[in-house]
Formats: sequence, structure tokens, C-alpha cells
Amino acid sequence: MKDIINMRTSRTRMFFLFIVDVFTIILNSYLALIIRHELHYSWIPQTYIDSIKSYMLINIITTILLFVVMKLYRSVWSFASVHEFVLVFGACMLSTAFQALGMQFLVLDIPRSYYIFYFFFLLMTTSVTRFSYRALRLIRQGFSQTNEDILNTMVIGAGEAGSMIIHELKYSRQLNRRVMCIIDDNPSKKGKYLHGVPIVGNKDTIIENVKKYKINEIVLAIPSATQKVTREILRICNTTECKLKVLPGMYQFITEEVSVSKLREVSIEDLLGREAINIDLDSVTGYVMGKTVLVTGGGGSIGSELCRQIAKYNPKCLIIFDIYENNAYEIQQELKKKYPLLHLEVLIGSVRNTKRIESVMELYRPDIVYHAAAHKHVPLMEDSPNEAIKNNVFGTYKTARAADKFGVKKFVLISTDKAVNPTNIMGASKRMCEMVIQTFSRYSKTEYVAVRFGNVLGSNGSVIPLFKKQMAAGGPVTVTHPDIIRYFMTIPEAVSLVLQAGAFAKGGEIFVLDMGEPVKIADLAKNLIRLSGYTLGVDMEIKYTGLRPGEKLFEELLTNEEGLQKTQNELIYIGKPLEFDEVHFLSELKKLEQAAIDERFDVKQIVAGIVPTYHIKEEDKKRDSAIYEEFCKLGRASHEGPVMED
Repeated sequence: MKDIINMRTSRTRMFFLFIVDVFTIILNSYLALIIRHELHYSWIPQTYIDSIKSYMLINIITTILLFVVMKLYRSVWSFASVHEFVLVFGACMLSTAFQALGMQFLVLDIPRSYYIFYFFFLLMTTSVTRFSYRALRLIRQGFSQTNEDILNTMVIGAGEAGSMIIHELKYSRQLNRRVMCIIDDNPSKKGKYLHGVPIVGNKDTIIENVKKYKINEIVLAIPSATQKVTREILRICNTTECKLKVLPGMYQFITEEVSVSKLREVSIEDLLGREAINIDLDSVTGYVMGKTVLVTGGGGSIGSELCRQIAKYNPKCLIIFDIYENNAYEIQQELKKKYPLLHLEVLIGSVRNTKRIESVMELYRPDIVYHAAAHKHVPLMEDSPNEAIKNNVFGTYKTARAADKFGVKKFVLISTDKAVNPTNIMGASKRMCEMVIQTFSRYSKTEYVAVRFGNVLGSNGSVIPLFKKQMAAGGPVTVTHPDIIRYFMTIPEAVSLVLQAGAFAKGGEIFVLDMGEPVKIADLAKNLIRLSGYTLGVDMEIKYTGLRPGEKLFEELLTNEEGLQKTQNELIYIGKPLEFDEVHFLSELKKLEQAAIDERFDVKQIVAGIVPTYHIKEEDKKRDSAIYEEFCKLGRASHEGPVMED
């Protein structure tokens, strides 16, 4: 009995609708005749009433069966929309048509205008009984939410994706949002309404409408927008105090995954975004699929992303080689979970260890090597230049030599924009790495190439993780100089282009990636502070600390280098070959190796003699001299080692 009375059960609701439908079918039949005779029942001929009575049972059965077939008892009427109304309209039309045919077949006398009135009343009563569920839900939702709980929301985009988001925001019981207005750049839509929400103007009116409607949250729902347009809109929104959310892109729209659950917080990458990078998947697949691939430094930021993307192309075997076991373990667990059929080998070791790297090459015989193992922190390497040389230069030399010895087909070095006219030992060491692989490429069957690009957002030790840690600690956020600029690319973008460049490689090239527009680090910090929910100058401060040793104010734009050649990909160029005396280079390399092993203080001077474009700043010379003098005072300086010149 409780189940029958309980209106929350679907069976009870179906039974209730069935009873209501039977009652309305009877009522509509007589009401149509009464309206036909101007509300005078006495005017209705008895033959018409007899016809209605004779056909009533057949009419009820056929109508109920049609309602069942059209799923009018199975739809979720709390969320009824145009689709459900079309079903109701179709069912009522068919019911009327069957009744007309039945009465004609049974030769029952009835006026033709009766069917028009009957259809109208059946459509009206059936719609009212169904759509009342939705009306009741909206009323309950309005009473259940208090003004304090509701977020006033602005939606940007009045297209299909925006419509879906607005529909869910308006009609979901769990979402405490009130959509106040819509922004759309289509001038023909201004002044119109979407789901009862006014379209108030284009992106230039965002700030004024935020104030007018007291907006707390802005949702960007234009998945088809280019990165340039998205970035422009988000930068406007970022000047307000509103929370920002964005629908990721066209993929979600195409796969019909447009919903509030797909919205995500706006990231710094959105504000710095660029047009989507397209790579030739066929060329990458062709040279990675079925191959044994070794990634040195495979647990690092670039190395781990290389492993993720390589794993997608079904290599015969993927070997992760890294000296840091924690990083290697993390990427191992991630790939094992995502690609359970992948033949994955994770090995611990250093590229500085000749026997270790050669034993790995000899055992696994990789077809392709991505050499991402390197020390990359500029200030740290300024204080430990010998480690930069040992790891970067001679780690690359030993790995490249092992690749030649054991028949690797392709060797790809991950280089950096800091190798261009370097002012720090890290950049100079990477320039020497490029010289190493160019030397090997002239004498080996292995195709040696380098891929040079700028900073990557979110990599270990980059500014984004540093800023986040500083904000978590209460600030301040430290920036070295208000005018310092850098070129940025996301890690997946950079790695995609590295893979593409590897496919283009013929041997000996230095590939240069187009990094797009430069970004002020100070602006980066301000945007990140805003996106993290802080107010600059109130909750969080920016502190300028001065340029660090070896740091440039402006990095050279890679694509400004002379002699660049275009490739099939407009974001990848081939740099001009480095011109140097190989015999002199190799002889100086031996001296440099011994100097680094002996921990001598003149390593930077030796590097400057090898890399003509490397110029040590005067302040760095003085700083290094002061360290050396302090070392001598402690009585630990080698009497045989040369004294640094000022």
C-alpha cells in the first residue's frame, strides 16, 4: 500500500498519469462537442453523444497504447524540453487520426470540426499533466536556494555549447548558480534571450555587465574559438574579481560531453595560449611504431612527457633511463596503468657512467634515443660549473658515442634557447652538446640531431611551480626584474614538436622551434596571483630581486637567427650548421674533461675558448674570483691549478 501511495516511485507516477489520461480522454471527447455547439449541451444531437459513447472504450485503449509507444509514461518529465513536446504532439495527432478513421469505419455520426477541438484539448491536457513536473521542480528549486548560496553567473557564448551549459546551470537542483546574462560577439543576437536569459552584448561589455548584474562567476563556453580569441576574452575577464571557468575545447563538443562537469578552472596556459599545434601523426607514427626507444632523463619534465607521447605510438619497447629513482618510478606507474600492454623498461643510472650507458645500449639495442638528461638550472650551474660540464657535455658525449657504437638509427638531443649567444655556463654547455652531436653526425651512420626551444610552462624548477609554492607560503612572489621576458610553450606542445622534428631528421640538423610571442615574467606572476584568488597589493605582493648570475634580461628569439630553413611544419625550422674546427674542439674537450674532473676554477674560461659566442659577464668574473680567493684563504686551493684572471 505504501508503494502505491508513494509518489516518488516510477510505477506510482505511471499509474497516476494513466488514470489522469483516461479521465482527460473522456472529458476532452465531451468538451469538444460542447465547444462545437457554443457551450450549449442541449443543442448537441443525441446521435453525436451516442457516437462518442460507442467509440469511447476503443478511443481510450488506442490512445493509451499510442502514449506507451511514444514513451509518454517513461520520459523524465522533470527535465522535459522540445523533444518531449514533439512526442506529445505526435501522440495526440495520431490519437485523433485513429479516432477519425475508427468512427468512419464504424459509420458513427460526428461533425468534422469535432476532431479539431478534440485534438486541441487532448494536446493541452496531456502537455499540462506532463510539463507540470518541470514547473513543480523549478518552484521547489527556487524555494530550496537562498540568495546567499547562489552565484550570479555570466556565460560567454550563445551557441550550442553555451546553450547546453546554461540549460544545466538553470535547471539542475544541485548547482547553486543563477545565470544572469550572456555575452556573444554576434550583433544579431544582442537583445535576444536564450533559455530566458538576456544576451547583453559582446566581449567589450563584459566588465560593465559584471558590475551591472553583480556577477560572481564567468563561464567561457565557446569551444570553437581560436586560442587568440580565447586568450583575449580571458584577459578581459581576468581584470574582474570573478571566478573563471572554461569549457576545454571542440573535442568535448563533438563527443557530446558538454556539461558543467566538463568545465575547469582557467589556467595560466589559457592566458598565454597559442594556436593549437598540429603535427603530422603519420610521420611520427611511422618512425616510432615498432621501434625500441630509449629516453635518457625519462623521469624529468620533458623526458616524462616524451615517454607519455611515445607510448601512444605503440613502440616495440620503451626504455626510461634516469638517475633519480622517484621520478622514474612515478612515470613507470603512470604508463603501466594507462598502457598495460606497453613493453616498458625502467632503468636507473647516469649518462656520466660510460660502462652503464654502454651496457644499456648493448643489451636493448635501441633504434631511437631521445637525450633529455641534463642539468638545466642556470643559477645553480653558475655555482657548480664543473657539474654542468660533466653531466651536460660529457654525459651527451658518452651517450652519443654509445649510440654510434651500438648502431642507434636516430639520436635526438634536447637543447635550449640558452645555447644561443650564451651568458651562462648552462647555456654554453648545451651549445657544446650541439657541437658534440654535429661532430658525431659527420662520421657516424647514426642520424644525430638537436631540437632547440625555450622555456616550458610547469616544468620542474620553472617559474610557475615556484610562484605557486611562494603563494602557498603566503608570499611574496619573487621576480628578478620588472622587464624580464621569456618565450614559453607548454610541455606537451614542445614534446609534440620534438617528435615531429625527429621524424624530419636526416642527420646533423639543429631544429629550432617557434616559441610564439614573448611574455613578461611580471605579467605572468600577476595573472597567476589573480587566478589563484588573491588580490595583488592586498593579499599578495610581488618582490623584485634583481637578475641572477648568468641570467639575461631578454632571450634571443630563436627564429631571428640567420639562415633558418623552413620545414613542412610552420613551427619548426632548421638552424644553420655550427662552424668550428673539429680537431681543435676534440682536443680542447679532453682538456675540459680533465679540468672538470680536477674541480678546477678556470672551467668557464676553458669553455669560453671552445664556444666563441660565450661571454662571461664582468660581474660573474668578479664573483667567481671572490669565491676562488675565499677558497685559497681556507688553504684548500690547489697550488698547481691556475689562478683565475679578473
